[in-house]
Amino acid sequence: MHPILGTWDVSLKTPIGTLRATYVFDDVSGALTGTASTASETVALAALVCDGPRVTWRQSVTRPMRLNLDFDVVVDGATLTGHSRAGRLPRTAVTGTRRDQASGDTRC
Repeated sequence: MHPILGTWDVSLKTPIGTLRATYVFDDVSGALTGTASTASETVALAALVCDGPRVTWRQSVTRPMRLNLDFDVVVDGATLTGHSRAGRLPRTAVTGTRRDQASGDTRC
């Protein structure tokens, strides 16, 4: 069981303000999949890797500007903390809270 499975309310503290998104992580036939949604778009997550409580992924967004983001977070029960990065731009702090309690397991 992946520790990240479920629906998450996530905040990204960027230089232009705090952005909020809903992330949904699922296990499809043993493969970890996910999406990120805001009011303006929903994007698929790529290169999802779970290593114990640490989870990394990539995603592309077009709003508020076109960026390719790399995420690195640590899941601790119903919370996640970490950062995202877009190329040479400074790191963005990422925090999240799980909406459901589908998994408290920290194994991948």
